[in-house]
Amino acid sequence: MEHITGPRDSFNAYLPENPTTPVIVSVPHAGTSTRGFEDNLAPGLDVRGDADLWVDELYEGSPSGAFLTAKLSRFVCDLNRHPDDVSAHAVPEHPAPRNSHGRGFIWEITTEGTSAMAHPLSLSQWKRRQEIHAAYYGALATAIERARAKFGFAVLVDGHSMPSRGKAAHSDAGNQRAAIVPGDRQGQSCAPALSRLVEDHFLHHGYAVKFNDPYQGGFITTHHGTPATGVHAIQIEMRRDLYMNEATFEKQPSGFDRLRFGLEALLRTLDQFDPRS
Repeated sequence: MEHITGPRDSFNAYLPENPTTPVIVSVPHAGTSTRGFEDNLAPGLDVRGDADLWVDELYEGSPSGAFLTAKLSRFVCDLNRHPDDVSAHAVPEHPAPRNSHGRGFIWEITTEGTSAMAHPLSLSQWKRRQEIHAAYYGALATAIERARAKFGFAVLVDGHSMPSRGKAAHSDAGNQRAAIVPGDRQGQSCAPALSRLVEDHFLHHGYAVKFNDPYQGGFITTHHGTPATGVHAIQIEMRRDLYMNEATFEKQPSGFDRLRFGLEALLRTLDQFDPRS
């Protein structure tokens, strides 16, 4: 198995040269490291509040396949956004900033509405982060092409977690969320049969499911999910209170074990899934 460490120790990627499953797992917000990038972050910033804590561990032990996990915090650079998704304030020298709300590839504010940046990035600092993004997507592309070459298709599961209720900066602020929110870009990023399989699986395991609300899938799902070319991508958001204490960030063993068992079962099922049938 090929093991890649991203530039500046930003992510880990396990890429089987001869995959035994078409399933690929990506966890782009697992990281909490800010090493080497602290100068741009607001003093006292607790990156755990907007990290997908423990999600990488929840997917460990699943059927052997490509597995990518971020090590750097999304406050350094958000791997589920396009690198040009920045504001003019975050990267003043950027020639064509696309973002106006402060949470894109570079986060200016947390979902609690507090400042995340100590000062704007120079263009060279942004380019350092762009290199990390390019390396992550290159590793994902390698995994996808190897799976597609062997099986004729690839299934990409993009793993995330979400607060149990929408935070101040969310579109559903204060609202209780479903336990599991799969995102398929309103049916655009994967075969309908894959979406039905994921929904049925979590319902069978006793979890409430609500598709695409409040998350439809981010840049990874949009960029890689092209069913017409045999690449089927689905984002899976899991409510954090299912497996952790949202205030202390500690794992809740019983909920964690139950959810991990459910994810292992899901990936085993996906291993036998063929979107062409």
